Amino acid sequence: MIVVNLDVMLAKRKISSGELAARIGITQANLSILKTGKAKAVRFSTLDAICRELDCNVGDILEYREDE
Repeated sequence: MIVVNLDVMLAKRKISSGELAARIGITQANLSILKTGKAKAVRFSTLDAICRELDCNVGDILEYREDE
């Protein structure tokens, strides 16, 4: 399964979800769906914008774990 660690990166960078959403040009609701792992897909352009704003790599946000 894919685990979304966006909340961890937001905490490390001391930035709120609302501020990140505004910076990357998506709604706070859509960012929340991604952050909670409920998203079925994510655009590369969105990942690119998140990584640019948080100064991180995709692997810092998305993690693969084998199903238990």
